[in-house]
Amino acid sequence: MPYTPHTKDDVQAMLAQIDIEDEQELFDSIPQELRAKQFELKDGLSEFEVYENFKELANKNETSKVCFLGGGYYDHIIPSAVDALSNRSEFYTAYTPYQAEASQGTLQALYEYQTLICELSGMEVTNASMYDGGTAMAEAALMAIRITKRDKIIIDIGVNPIYIKIVKTYLAYHDIKTVVMSLEDKLDSLLDANTAGYIFQNPNFFGSIEDFTSIIEALHVNKSLAIMSAYPIALGVLKTPGEMGADIYCADGQSLGNYLGFGGPSFGILATKQKYVRNLPGRIVGMTNDRDGKRAFVLTLQAREQHIRRARATSNICSNQNLMTLRATIFMSLLGKEGFAKLALQNYNNANYLLSELKKIENIKIFNRSPIFNEFVIETPLSGDEFLDKMSQRGFFAGLKLESLFENFEKRILVSVTEKRTKAQMDSFVSSIKEVL
Repeated sequence: MPYTPHTKDDVQAMLAQIDIEDEQELFDSIPQELRAKQFELKDGLSEFEVYENFKELANKNETSKVCFLGGGYYDHIIPSAVDALSNRSEFYTAYTPYQAEASQGTLQALYEYQTLICELSGMEVTNASMYDGGTAMAEAALMAIRITKRDKIIIDIGVNPIYIKIVKTYLAYHDIKTVVMSLEDKLDSLLDANTAGYIFQNPNFFGSIEDFTSIIEALHVNKSLAIMSAYPIALGVLKTPGEMGADIYCADGQSLGNYLGFGGPSFGILATKQKYVRNLPGRIVGMTNDRDGKRAFVLTLQAREQHIRRARATSNICSNQNLMTLRATIFMSLLGKEGFAKLALQNYNNANYLLSELKKIENIKIFNRSPIFNEFVIETPLSGDEFLDKMSQRGFFAGLKLESLFENFEKRILVSVTEKRTKAQMDSFVSSIKEVL
């Protein structure tokens, strides 16, 4: 039986309203080669047979290759306790806590999450999460516009190019000028009295590390805001946004106890200084005492269109991701301060070991000039597609093809290394590259 209640007449009425004849026309923008061929199952299959059919289809996915992919999503070890605790029905079935009195456990988990993110980033306040890293960055840009009353945002070329597209899409519908720096540009020459903020990433998209403290000081002299995106795991060993003096911190939280999941789900991190808290979109959970003097958790500063007049809302699409942030809270709590620092150091050491081994291969060029955290860019004599295909045949997802994201990067690959990669895997990776080249 169908899972939708619409009759054929209902469907035809809806199609007529949007002036199309067949519902398949809704999928015209999807190339034929990417469309599913069919969804039909044979009649009369039992539940077990359907399950076996789906399992057979799922086994066509490549899941056994060793992963050196990065570029924003990372293959980290996730402790079993994260699954065990986050899958408890008290959390797993809970939705956004509109009724605080019925959601004390969920609210407390979010409160703990906020505390951990502030400790990790060195910022003073954070919200209960955003949709993902890209939209968190876009909301950070809008925050800077509201706070400074200026209309220009500068984005560093080292920012994740997908995030740049998201920010430009958000700002395109406002009277805002967005400037993406080229490799030749100098920030000083772009800063002016209209600059609301400068968005930069550390480590940057190519894995390089930099200290932005002096740049942030120059921004503040210009009365512009510093918006810093930072890979959360890297903050276990690197100078934090708070230590550098950043005004707003944004990031994607997938690396904090969440699976790759073919690109999601994830959650966005957005934190700032106390003085800017009323411009922070989304929900903030606070702790207080009830009339009996007992500790209670409540939603506060809910500057969303569901709580205040739409025109005054800081954002109309600032969904928080309760379940994903819960996983992050459990993950960070399990590791603790020292464990988190050790995790970050493992990522740093592994990547630098692999980098040093690849430098010994004559036909490989390394493009990073600054220190790296857990990613770096290589160039081989082969095209990106040929290199990745040959490495795939040897059991590796060898990296991210940069040609898809940047011009004139035809033979360059972004290689990512986490604590999950063993020395044996990295040595095998190096040996396979030698064979391929």
